[in-house]
Amino acid sequence: MAFGARVLKTGIAVALALYVCSLLEFTAPVIAAVAAIFAMQPSIYRSWRYFIDQIQTNTLGATLAMVAGSLFSNDPFFIGLVCVLVIMICLKLKMEETIGLTLVTVIAVMEASGQWQFALSRFILSLIGIGSAFLINILFIPPKPKEQFVSQVQGVFSKLSLLLRTFISDEIKENVFRDEKESLDNAYNSLAQKYNLFEEELKKLKRPKYSRIRHLVVYKQMLSTVRKGIAVLEAVEEHYFQSAHTPDMDRYFDNYLERLTKYHEHVMLKFDDKLKPEHEEAQRMEEANEEFMRTMIEGYNEGHDGQLRLSIVAAAMYDYCYQIGRLDKLVEQFNKGPEDKDTAEKALGWFKGRQ
Repeated sequence: MAFGARVLKTGIAVALALYVCSLLEFTAPVIAAVAAIFAMQPSIYRSWRYFIDQIQTNTLGATLAMVAGSLFSNDPFFIGLVCVLVIMICLKLKMEETIGLTLVTVIAVMEASGQWQFALSRFILSLIGIGSAFLINILFIPPKPKEQFVSQVQGVFSKLSLLLRTFISDEIKENVFRDEKESLDNAYNSLAQKYNLFEEELKKLKRPKYSRIRHLVVYKQMLSTVRKGIAVLEAVEEHYFQSAHTPDMDRYFDNYLERLTKYHEHVMLKFDDKLKPEHEEAQRMEEANEEFMRTMIEGYNEGHDGQLRLSIVAAAMYDYCYQIGRLDKLVEQFNKGPEDKDTAEKALGWFKGRQ
């Protein structure tokens, strides 16, 4: 995990939990600190969901532990048995994320051997930690997955653009390519997580604003387009250099990749409202993409050496261009604004279909 707001907030939540325990004169405040660490979540919705789920599973776990502790004392065998039972219940309730902290509560309560006052104090300590994390998460630098997605997507595209423009032309060093490719994969995974958090929050709203749904549709296509660009890199690495390619073929593929990258960049700038509307660019690229694929099919039919592997790379590039074109159309619709009734109905239908 890279250092960021969530790391900082975890430390603040732990400090807050320990301060509250000190003010209330609770012993063993480490339980509250552990609870605060477990409870820090990457979004407001998940914080709220985790808070509610933990109250339920902790209450259930503490009750079972108190009953078992009064019957079997703090025998290690029965502590383990109760832990297994609690895990099974959490899984049945589909609350897997709460298992770790609930088991901490169970063990702490069973340690009291049925002494309800001691057990209750341990249970309250867990709630203090959960509550501290929840409050810090919503009050101090609250998570904003939509804004985080927007701030990261351009950086991910820049990494992708660098590799696409320099790989086939053999300008980039192999060790640099490996490092940059690993960095790109990590950045893409982080971007996908931000999108999933934004989508998750939006789905839980009973009546999400249309403007947010429009953003979601465009962001989804942005993510898909970047993924197709990464697929091109992977196809080139896996198949292109293992085929019998010629210098002319290298220039042909390299020039077309340059054109695709420029088109992708053009659409991203258009989304940022930095370019004038260009209605002909999408049509030109669509025609160029068809021509590119026809050329590759003709070469394959003529039986040129290594053409099968080159066709795999060409298919990945064709799909990449197709996805850029879809993104271009969505951005054009997005820039028209919410007054476009047909677009609104399509977006709302898309969103409801995914719920």
